Parts: sequence; structure tokens; C-alpha cells
Amino acid sequence: MVTTKVKCLIVDDEAAAHYVLVNYIERLQHLELVGQCHNVLEAINFLHANPVDLIFLDINMPEMTGFDLLNTLSNPPKVILTTAYTEFALESYEYGAIDYLLKPIHFPRFLKAVERYMSLQPVTSAENTSDGDAPFMVKADGNWIRIDPKEMLYAQSLGNYVKIFTNKQTHLVTITTTELEQKLPATRFMRIHKSYIIALDKINKYSNQTVTIGDAELPVGITYRRELSDRMK
Repeated sequence: MVTTKVKCLIVDDEAAAHYVLVNYIERLQHLELVGQCHNVLEAINFLHANPVDLIFLDINMPEMTGFDLLNTLSNPPKVILTTAYTEFALESYEYGAIDYLLKPIHFPRFLKAVERYMSLQPVTSAENTSDGDAPFMVKADGNWIRIDPKEMLYAQSLGNYVKIFTNKQTHLVTITTTELEQKLPATRFMRIHKSYIIALDKINKYSNQTVTIGDAELPVGITYRRELSDRMK
């Protein structure tokens, strides 16, 4: 299973905080620790030279605070703030922080913050097309995986799960059909049945009753037949 790693940076002046966060990051396969900085100046230099997706950022540090770092950067990565002080909570959200973790940080709370980040972030890349075919992240078997709509054939609803069929493999993901439909470009995808969404450009043949994609013959619901016929003309 191909996963997209989230590049993480720890910025904190406390060695104990580094120890805890490194341990937590290493437990999650979809996170990758790319750097550790102990003050804001180190972090600025690191960020100018290295791509980072997510910063675990302490607020109170010598000379410059975590907020000073965010003020310095014109386009900072996403941030999860880590601090022993509750009084900065309101201010943290003015800086667009994903979450605010109070020390000592416990793993379930850390995990919740990371899950919040993952659920909010679309995947962008040079492969994205102008018609909205942007890859996106979904959860499968406890990991976050990258789905490219250009590789999708069709999707089958299984309650609160969806089985996504691509050119390369099949994924059982934690998402509803409606949520998936919202992530797909309407110009190339349509629902043909309450349980199926298909890529129109992957159809081999179709009739009022069925659509064939590869070796799969999929049912067409009565309420979707006219739209399918119109879009296939």
C-alpha cells in the first residue's frame, strides 16, 4: 500500500519534549520526522532549506517565541502548538493552528491532533490538473493513503466504508459514498446506483441496465439512467 508521508518538524527548547514527540511520531507510519530544532532561529534556517508539512511548535522559547516564528514566515507550514501554558489557547487559533496540545502530552491526544490535520489537508502536487482532478487522502487499515482520481475506475459503497477500484489495486477505505463523491470531479465521475460511483472515461460499454468497466459489470439504477445516457452522448 502506497502512503504519502507527512514531513514533520519539532521546534522546542526542551529535550524532554523532543523525546516524547519523536517517540510519538515514529509510532505513526504516515508521519516522517525530517528535523528537530531547539529555538526559532534554527527553525527559520531549517525551513528555508527543507520542505515541511507540519510543525510541532512550542510557544515559550528563549529570545523568540513560537508566535514570533509564525509572524516571520510568509507562508508557514501547518502547526500543532505544544506548550505547558493554557493562556495562549485563544491566541493560537488566530495563527491558524490545527490544534493546541498541553504538556505533558499524552499519545491519544497527540493522535487526535494528527488525525485532525490529516482530515483537513487535501493533497496537492504537480500532477494535479486544472479540471479538479486533485489527489486526496483517505484512511485505509489505519493508514492514510493517497488516491489519484485519474487512476480510479469505480467505487462501491459498503455502508460506512467504500471499496475503491483503481488501475493498480483496490482499497477499502473509511469514508461514505457521499463524502467520496464530494472529493471527485463531477466532470468525470457520476453515481450510477446508490452503491456505485464510476469514472465515465473508464467505461468500456453501457446500456440502460449495466455499465462495464474492465471485467466488472455494474448495475445502473433507474433514477440514473437518463443522466448516464445524456453524459455518454
